[in-house]
Amino acid sequence: MSVEREKVYETVPQKGFFGHPKGLFTLFFTEFWERFSYYGMRALLVLYMYDTIANGGLGMEQGTALAIFSIYGSLVYMSGIIGGWIADRILGTSNTVFYGGIFIMLGHLVLALPAGVTALFISMFLIIIGTGLLKPNVSSVVGDMYSPTDNRRDAGFSIFYMGVNAGAFIAPLVVSTIGEKYNYHLGFGIAAVGMLLGLIVFMATRGKNLGRAGRQVPNPLKPEERKKVFGTIALAVVVLAIFIVLTSLAGILTVEGVILFVSILAIVIPIIYFVVMYKSPKTTADERSRVLAYIPLFISGVMFWAIQEQGSTILATYAKDHTQLTYGGFKIPVGWFQSLNPLFIIIFAPVFAAVWVKLGNRQPSTPKKFSLGLLFAGLSFLVMVIPASIHGNETLASPLWLVLSFFLVVVGELCLSPVGLSTTTKLAPAAFSAQTMSLWFLTSAAAQAINAQLVQYYENISQVVYFAALGGVSVILGVIVLMISPKIQRLMKGVQ
Repeated sequence: MSVEREKVYETVPQKGFFGHPKGLFTLFFTEFWERFSYYGMRALLVLYMYDTIANGGLGMEQGTALAIFSIYGSLVYMSGIIGGWIADRILGTSNTVFYGGIFIMLGHLVLALPAGVTALFISMFLIIIGTGLLKPNVSSVVGDMYSPTDNRRDAGFSIFYMGVNAGAFIAPLVVSTIGEKYNYHLGFGIAAVGMLLGLIVFMATRGKNLGRAGRQVPNPLKPEERKKVFGTIALAVVVLAIFIVLTSLAGILTVEGVILFVSILAIVIPIIYFVVMYKSPKTTADERSRVLAYIPLFISGVMFWAIQEQGSTILATYAKDHTQLTYGGFKIPVGWFQSLNPLFIIIFAPVFAAVWVKLGNRQPSTPKKFSLGLLFAGLSFLVMVIPASIHGNETLASPLWLVLSFFLVVVGELCLSPVGLSTTTKLAPAAFSAQTMSLWFLTSAAAQAINAQLVQYYENISQVVYFAALGGVSVILGVIVLMISPKIQRLMKGVQ
């Protein structure tokens, strides 16, 4: 560990927020409001895209809307590469978080304007960039507040994760209700206000609570590197702009083509990342071994998120088209189902955090926790085979089936996601600290890029086959990870 890292741990207050550093308060509420804005928008976006123009929507085909939504989600997490690089080489994680919040707020403001498809894509671009700057780096700052040997680390990430999901729980109840019952754009405007509140909390408390955590630039650009790097970036932007203009004029740049291109890119980029980190002269022998250990964990994350993220696409569509929503004159807004996942996390995250602390060194190893995550994710889709078999397209299913599905995937998420965040900070090579956190978020990017292809089959095959196939693959992969977990643990070189 470098001297600078040690000073960060010493200068940040070690207690003050439920027995954790005070900086956890700042990051907890910053991410609370960022997730409020993102999940509020997300609960409405698919409905807005394929709802009729007469109802205030954009009138897209349902399959196209689902695929675009998945690719959008993929790009949101893929942009973490940019945010990680900027934090590692230019701004540091704390400043990068702030600028990301500004982009996100602007994106929601644009979406609040009734300007049709043009506003939709401009908003998507701004939110993609902003989330890439903010999302991976706020988690990295959490890691900066704990020394690698601090046994509160996993519990701290679980508390942080609870803040993430508190915002995600409230957002659909507020934003979706207003958007579905009154006006989509008003709902998107409320999401923008949420991000503004997050920025206010961050700026008002980071100086006192975070100290130097996230302020240092781990691998700053040297003066002689700056001109070359910025020149390369400018050239890449110009080439991309020319490519977009020419292919648009030639009629080659289609929605289907973009979806396929991003799907391939989301798989290729993580492979490049692993190769670069493994071969870098800045990576030590032990760090190379940990990079190898991270590969099966990464693949597990992709499989898990491929199922979990379909809660906002396939399960949302199932809720709208195949679920009984009207009871005694009251119609449950479709977006409310998006609150189930964070609600269960809020309830059970403290339980899991307490269990990990209580078990201490006796808790399951990281690979075994990933295995459990995959098993429960698979079960969450396998249970949907039952209502799909009983009801088909003829009658409406009870909403309790969706409640059960969301509950099972949350159990898996609590085994895998906060542990994945924590493990990433511990397995990361020192020279790639923030960028490795970006790599973790690429599990979701790759998953949603794959989903962009999968969701297009949902309307063309039986629901039973769809749910059974994906659920079965997840369970099988979970068993494989369980079997090779001792080998993965050895490659982690002492990281628990």
